[in-house]
Amino acid sequence: MRVTRYNPFNDFQDVRRSFDLLNNILNSVEQKSDEGALAAFIPAVNTREGEYAYHVEVDLPGIKKEDIDINVEGNVLTISGERKVKDEIKEDDYYKIESKYGKFSRSFTLPEKVDVEDIHAESGDGVLEIIIPKLKEVEKKPKKIKIK
Repeated sequence: MRVTRYNPFNDFQDVRRSFDLLNNILNSVEQKSDEGALAAFIPAVNTREGEYAYHVEVDLPGIKKEDIDINVEGNVLTISGERKVKDEIKEDDYYKIESKYGKFSRSFTLPEKVDVEDIHAESGDGVLEIIIPKLKEVEKKPKKIKIK
């Protein structure tokens, strides 16, 4: 029987190998998604809460506002559309194409107290901003009720 000295850092090396394996798997998935760029367009979204409204900002560079649909069904806001491939692309002119194209759809569950009827959207500089007004809370004052 062979006797070996215990090294507590061996356990860390096993954990590191596991993370390296996980990173390799994730990197290979990412590379495969880059190859299928025609179906991989997912716009970046920023959300924030203001004093009177919620704001959803969607990065949609190169997309016309006519190609974007915004719907509210129940308490779900859905933004969908398509980023179309440019017609003038010639394969010989490009060494690498990193722009992603295709249909997209993003959905968000709205908070309970929003004014769905007054939601509006603005577009400028490739950013779509959807403004979701909060319902105005009526201040409830104490009321004394007389008995008749």
